[in-house]
Amino acid sequence: MKKHYWYIFFAMIFSLFIYVFYRTDKTLINQLVIYLFSFKTYDGLKSSINLALPLNKYIIYSLPEGLWVFCITLTSKEFYFNLYQKRINCVFIPLVFAIGLELMQLIHLTNGRFDFLDIAISLFFWFIAAKIIDTQKNFENLFHSLAPNSILCLSSYAIVYFSHVMK
Repeated sequence: MKKHYWYIFFAMIFSLFIYVFYRTDKTLINQLVIYLFSFKTYDGLKSSINLALPLNKYIIYSLPEGLWVFCITLTSKEFYFNLYQKRINCVFIPLVFAIGLELMQLIHLTNGRFDFLDIAISLFFWFIAAKIIDTQKNFENLFHSLAPNSILCLSSYAIVYFSHVMK
């Protein structure tokens, strides 16, 4: 297993922990947890964890997005795709995606609150994943074949759906 996969695994687990125990029960992932374990079990465990380990609001609301950007940058940086005969390096997509989501929140096209701190944290984690962590780049076309690496990359983008707040 590649070394950077461990970074992805731990970042995703930590983000999942924050979402499940500190964010609203209206997110899709928490609705799934409630469905699997019951609201009473979920709420009791969430209350116990919040009392035992209180977290700062910035950790609760900004860090998971930064960790998600970190993960998708690591899974994206070995890929490219062609658009109108031009090669697009996928390492930049997480940054565009994160800033785009914040801008959509600003103009109320999606749920959530626009926050410059979220953009700053996303930039910070993108930089770490894109520039500091070496993944031994062997650029591949993302859509050329469905290899395990490309499936992991595309799946990491789909995970953001689980943080969606249900109305």
